[in-house]
Amino acid sequence: MTDVKQTSHETPPIGQTIPYERFLDCVHCGLCTSACPTYVETGDENDSPRGRIYLMRAVVDGRLDLTEKVKGHLDLCLDCRSCETACPSGVQYGRLIEPFRVEMHETSTTTDAAGKVSKSTSKPDWFHRYVLYALFPNRQRMKWALLPAKWMQVLKLDRMLEATGINRLLPERLRRMQQQLPRLHRTLPELPEFLPAKGERRATVGLFVGCVADAMFRHVHWATARVLQENGCDVVIPKSQGCCGAIHYHSGASGPAVDLMTANTTAFDLKLDAVIVNVAGCGAMLKDYSHIASEIAAGQNVDAAAFVNKVKDISEFLMELGPREPHGPIDAVVAYQDACHLQHAQRITQQPRSLLSLIPGITLKPISEPELCCGAAGSYNLTQPEMADKLGQRKTDNLLKVLPDLIVTGNAGCSLQLQAQLKKQGKTVPVVHPMELLDLSYRNLGIADLS
Repeated sequence: MTDVKQTSHETPPIGQTIPYERFLDCVHCGLCTSACPTYVETGDENDSPRGRIYLMRAVVDGRLDLTEKVKGHLDLCLDCRSCETACPSGVQYGRLIEPFRVEMHETSTTTDAAGKVSKSTSKPDWFHRYVLYALFPNRQRMKWALLPAKWMQVLKLDRMLEATGINRLLPERLRRMQQQLPRLHRTLPELPEFLPAKGERRATVGLFVGCVADAMFRHVHWATARVLQENGCDVVIPKSQGCCGAIHYHSGASGPAVDLMTANTTAFDLKLDAVIVNVAGCGAMLKDYSHIASEIAAGQNVDAAAFVNKVKDISEFLMELGPREPHGPIDAVVAYQDACHLQHAQRITQQPRSLLSLIPGITLKPISEPELCCGAAGSYNLTQPEMADKLGQRKTDNLLKVLPDLIVTGNAGCSLQLQAQLKKQGKTVPVVHPMELLDLSYRNLGIADLS
C-alpha cells in the first residue's frame, strides 16, 4: 500500500464533508477484492476498494498528502459499485468515492517552500470543458456533431482513416471517441411529448431520454416507448428534461450536476406513476439525486425525494406492472451483459432476464464473471483507456465463449464499449437493448428488422 507519512495541513484536507462513520464501516476483510475489476487486473492493494478507502481516510485524517500518485489510484476506480454487492458490512463505497472525487477534482492543492499547503479551485482541461461538459450533455450539439460522422460511415471514409492511420494524428481522446463510434442508425424523429396507451390504460409514465443515449440510441427510446404502450401505459416525454448529470458529477463538476438535477426534477414534476429509464448509468444517477443533494447541494433547498421515489428502470417497472406476453418468436442464443449500474448500483439482475425469457425462441446463456465491469463506466474508457481496453477484452472474451447470436445489455455506455471491442476483434455479433427484442416480439418481427 502507498506509504503513509505524517503531514501537517494548515487548511482542512479534502473529504471533510463526508460523514466519518462511513469510512469506519469498512472492516478491511478483503471480500470485495475479487469483485473489483481494477484489483483483479493489477493485483495492487491501492487499486482495491478497501485500499482506496484507506487512502481516502488517511487524506481526511491529515496523515497522507493527496499526491498525483494517490489521485491516480482513486481515479482508476470505475465506480462500478461491485464492491457494494460483495461487501458483508454494507459499506456505502459510492457515497465515499463519489463526493471525495468531486472535491478532489474541484480543488487543487499546492505546497510552498515552507511546507504550507493551500487549496484553490481547479479548472477543467480542454477535453472536459469542450467535450464532456459542453458537447455530450447537449442533445442538439450531439446531433450536429454526429452528422459528419454518419456521412463518413456512409461513404466509408471512416474505414479509410483507420486503414491509412490518419486518425492517429488526432489527440488520443478524440481518436478514442472516433474508435468508439458504433454504426450510427438512420436519424429518427424526436419522440413526441405524449404517446397513448394501447388497450386499457394501466399507468401514466414519464420517459427519460437523457443526452448521449438520445443522440446515439434514439431507436432504443422508440422501442421502449412502444413496449410501454403495448403494456397499457400513457407515455409522457417532457421536452425540458436534460442530461442526468452523471458526466459532470463523476468527473468532479458539482455545480452543473446540481443544475441538471434541479432541471430534471422540475421537468418530471407531473402526475406520473413512474419515471422510466432505459440506461443503467442514468437510472443509477437519477436514483442517487437525494444523496447528491445532501452531499454537494446542502443548503440549496433541493428536494429530490419525490422524484427519486418514482424512478424505475424499464425492466424493473415492467416486472412490477406485470408484462403482457409477447408472441413473436426470435430464434437466437443471447448472452446477457449485466450493466454495473444496473446489477450493483440498482440491484437489478433478474428482471431483464425474466423479460427476455418471455420471448419465444430466445435461449439465454450465462457467462463467466458477470459481476466484473466491461470498462465503459461513463467516460472512463476515454480517460483511462489502458484499463478500459483490458476490461473490455476480458468481458467480450467471456461473452463470445457462449457463441451468441446476440449480445444484450441495458446501458448505452456498455453497448458502445462492447461494440468497439468486438470491432477491434473482427467480430460482428450485434449488441442490442432488451427493449429492442421485446419490441420486435410484440410487433412479430425478427432480428433482420433491428433498426
